[in-house]
Amino acid sequence: MLKEILLQAEKPARYIGNEINMVKKDPKKADIRIAFCFPDVYEVGMSHLGLQILYYFLNRRDDTYCERCFAVWHDMEKLMRENGIPLFALETGDPIRDFDFAAFTLQYEMSYTNIINMLDMAGIPIWSKDRGEDAPLVIAGGPCAYNPEPLAEIVDIFYIGEGEVSYDEFLDIYAENKKNGGTKQDFLEKCLKIEGIYVPKFYDVTYKENGEIASFEPNHPDAPRVIKKVIVKDMDDVFYPDKQLVPLIETVHDRVTLEVFRGCIRGCRFCQAGYVYRPVREKSCDRLTELADKLLKNSGHEEISLISLSTGDYRSFKELADKLIESYSKDSVSISLPSLRIDAFSLDLMERVQAVRKSGLTFAPEAGTQRLRDVINKGITEEEILNGCALAFAGGWNRVKLYFMTGLPTETDDDLMGIVRLSEAIVDKYFEIPKEDRKGRPVSVTVSSACFVPKPFTPFQWCAQSTIDEFTRKQRLVKTSMTRKQVKYNYHEPHLSSLEGVMARGDRRVGKVIYRAWELGAKFDSWSELFSYDAWVQAFRDTGISPEFYANRERSYDEILPWDHISIGIDKSFFINEAEKAKAGEVTPNCRKQCSHCGAARFGGGVCFE
Repeated sequence: MLKEILLQAEKPARYIGNEINMVKKDPKKADIRIAFCFPDVYEVGMSHLGLQILYYFLNRRDDTYCERCFAVWHDMEKLMRENGIPLFALETGDPIRDFDFAAFTLQYEMSYTNIINMLDMAGIPIWSKDRGEDAPLVIAGGPCAYNPEPLAEIVDIFYIGEGEVSYDEFLDIYAENKKNGGTKQDFLEKCLKIEGIYVPKFYDVTYKENGEIASFEPNHPDAPRVIKKVIVKDMDDVFYPDKQLVPLIETVHDRVTLEVFRGCIRGCRFCQAGYVYRPVREKSCDRLTELADKLLKNSGHEEISLISLSTGDYRSFKELADKLIESYSKDSVSISLPSLRIDAFSLDLMERVQAVRKSGLTFAPEAGTQRLRDVINKGITEEEILNGCALAFAGGWNRVKLYFMTGLPTETDDDLMGIVRLSEAIVDKYFEIPKEDRKGRPVSVTVSSACFVPKPFTPFQWCAQSTIDEFTRKQRLVKTSMTRKQVKYNYHEPHLSSLEGVMARGDRRVGKVIYRAWELGAKFDSWSELFSYDAWVQAFRDTGISPEFYANRERSYDEILPWDHISIGIDKSFFINEAEKAKAGEVTPNCRKQCSHCGAARFGGGVCFE
């Protein structure tokens, strides 16, 4: 029946597996079966580096078979539901309800309704309290797990930190428990002794009359009061796959992915990833070139992407780029340099990279004025931005993408107009080049502005988010002020960003809203063509929960936050100090210039000890 309905699906290859480098095992010989569930479509999930790493990391165990499962697009969902076909894994086609674990990665908040939908399609009870011994344990990790509370009554186990650290111990304990006939409860209690593991059922929350959290207390003697994230210390020694799954259809990113380092030295005050992945830990240049060679041979890809939060801060960046270009440019293998800062560019490198395959440049000033860039600690000046663009234009580039945010703390209309002024100044830089020296097509500057969402574990975690009306007015001001034909302005949907703000700083009560929105048809919320704001409005109304309480309210420093029981290793006092420095417009040097004593040195490695 599955084969029959696949012929009616828009993209059957999303559901058949059998890609190059897919792991094949005998499921009957696997003591532990894990469904790695990515709550978005195949094309998005297959482009995710974390999936590639953990897929091979878990499958290196003889007793474990990790298979993949992705959110089903609406055409296939209709066919599956009509024909009674449960959600299945790509490797074997087996229903994921028969697995030991349904393991979800939480990459963005607006995927939460997809998680519920996947559980429902699998025939797995949505709420953890309703699952019996025959249902899989639902585990979740990833960046959004650092505030696990909106999903705390749905997910059985949260993994806080980097998967390579504790998963072996976790699975060893599970295998032993299963062998000895232990129950789920037995296993969950044993999980309390594993570093980085959070089991929500062993914690109770109470609330004040004003809606704030009154207390968050363990209800089991072994449950730690604070769950500490776990990190890899030696990036050269840690497991990294020497091959990648090669999809049968085009995905978002079809390329070899090299993880250069983890963490970020910059300390941008809006950036959750920059804090939760501290400290910076680098791979050596030799290790990266070794991996590049193996991955290219095992995949057949024609592009290498260097992945990190700020690739230009890699200490051996020039050496690595030189080696990769020298080794692969003759074979028309291009080097992709995402997240490269303007002040890290060199004309020589740009010229050599573009010699293989020319593409546009992407810069992220984030704010239009220097005052606001200092508030958010962006650490880059307008002069550096313009000089970087001038270098790029001189090197033959003519397409520039600029990323900004609207709704940043302390933002004024003058800061918004700064986006316009800076964009037009970049165009002017292009026309400073003599006409006879301009290469290619006319200059094109694409400006995109996202709506600022305050995130946990940032200095802005206490800030109020702009309302939908405020975002709309700000976007309109920028759009109507853009007059140069070379500049195109795009902006994010404020309704979606406002909901993201609710999810990002939500507590356990928000889980009921997510569930009700799903009941009303919400799914694939990050896809504009499928996003239904009306369903969410109705969900808040039906549950009696105020979105403004979570999104548009400023918190005090002494309020108990839903994620206060999670530790990323950075002291709360550091975040408070950074928040006050932001209000004063004071910058904090990056970690290599001066240690700011954030607390990450407690991990005993990385940039803190260089």
